[in-house]
Amino acid sequence: MPKMGESIMEATILKWNKAIGDTIEQDETILEIATDKVDTEVPSPVDGVLAEIKYQEGDVVAVGEVIATISTEGEAVVSAPAPTVVEEVKHEAPVPVAAPAPQPVQVTNGQHSAPATATVAAIASGRFYSPLVKNIAQKEGINMSELETIPGTGRDGRVTKKDMLTYLDGRSGVPSIVAAPALQAAPTMPSVAAAPLSTAPSMNGDVEIIEMDRMRKLIANHMVRSKQTSPHVTSYVEADVTNLFNWRNKVKKSFQEKYGEKITFTPIFVEAVAKAINDFPMINVSLDGDKILRKKNINIGMAAALPSGNLIVPVIKNADHLSLLGLTKSVNDFATRARANKLKPDEIQGGTFTLTNVGTFGNVMGAPIINQPQVAILATGAIRKKPAVIETEYGDVIAVRQMMFLSLSYDHRVVDGFLGGSFLRKIADYLEAFDVNREI
Repeated sequence: MPKMGESIMEATILKWNKAIGDTIEQDETILEIATDKVDTEVPSPVDGVLAEIKYQEGDVVAVGEVIATISTEGEAVVSAPAPTVVEEVKHEAPVPVAAPAPQPVQVTNGQHSAPATATVAAIASGRFYSPLVKNIAQKEGINMSELETIPGTGRDGRVTKKDMLTYLDGRSGVPSIVAAPALQAAPTMPSVAAAPLSTAPSMNGDVEIIEMDRMRKLIANHMVRSKQTSPHVTSYVEADVTNLFNWRNKVKKSFQEKYGEKITFTPIFVEAVAKAINDFPMINVSLDGDKILRKKNINIGMAAALPSGNLIVPVIKNADHLSLLGLTKSVNDFATRARANKLKPDEIQGGTFTLTNVGTFGNVMGAPIINQPQVAILATGAIRKKPAVIETEYGDVIAVRQMMFLSLSYDHRVVDGFLGGSFLRKIADYLEAFDVNREI
């Protein structure tokens, strides 16, 4: 399983494009996988024949795990044994297992915990459970005895994440917690029905149940992890961007005629952010335990909306080395290909700072969630006409100006108020000082 980004630890197998015994050419697509950021194809590193598939479609696999074997230069392809052979092996010389002694059921705060006998029985069955499945079982209060009853659709009957979610959707009442002998060992315990572990929600015709799609589930988990990892602080400034606004209106037609690109405010914001990061490089960091990793490259991610309503964050690499034209081309290209689901895996990884333009939706400000493992994220609000006080050589006057809010959420473990506030103010300064006579 390839690593698709520094924060990506696992991926889901969506589809195998090849079957065992198929001939494969180098760089030919073997399978399709999905992470919380992108769906992508995995090419073959060599020519050969697909000899073994270790994980099935729907399985969640950790980065670095072997997911298939390709035989090269005439190596023998080992096919999976036929089901009849497996049955014969299973029934050949069975080993008798002594029944474990009944153990009393432990009760803590009205909840029944599985006795040691249930765990032993599960281990004795020889059935394999992935760490992900065990984690789901633990969170949902499913002990090993109940887990043994869940049918598996994975390889060798393994229970997959999909099996667990399907089981939980249809789960009602209280599972069978222990075998009968264990229940008899604790005659005075409260009845199981008196303390249900979970109950199915009651739905009527006024409620529509919508299942989260895969990407939304992954985004949700990513956002929760970010909040659990980083103590978020958000600072705000208001900037007068009248010069910037007027310049863009003045040149947008000639810019498109000259370069064939529409210029939006986003590349101008990216340019200001890159300049401010050069002034405050400790914003461009990540944390590894108690070590601060300062990134020398300024790679700015830009949050882009997908037709499904989900978000994806393509990354403009070395943004401080690009001209405004180069930034405009990158922003437009990423936005177009994001909507068409055409982004490549390396285009959504390696980011060191993220920008999200909430003004696109008409919002004046926001408190964005940090894109881990980064330590800060900027939200730019809508530009609106407002009365503002302007200092002139003849005194203060009130005039109509183009104003906008900028908000910066940052990780208070490593970014304090002075650094976060100064960095945000610097971005606003660059935008306010934009040269209205700038050449295109």
